[in-house]
Amino acid sequence: MDEILDVLDLLADSGLEGAIIWVFRILGLLAILAGIGVWLFTNITLVVPVVLIIVGLVLIVVPGILLQIAELAG
Repeated sequence: MDEILDVLDLLADSGLEGAIIWVFRILGLLAILAGIGVWLFTNITLVVPVVLIIVGLVLIVVPGILLQIAELAG
């Protein structure tokens, strides 16, 4: 966890934290859309779409929270 906070602190110092967070949010949105697409258009068990949707939600939420923790810690 300390390494992640160090990387986020380095990104905050360089001014790229906003861009990185938006990249993760876009990837999260794509994962959610892929999960919905897999669920609607294939005959795969429900586990795969649910995992994709959960990973997408995590990618949308967690980077912003980690950045706030890094700002509080640093």
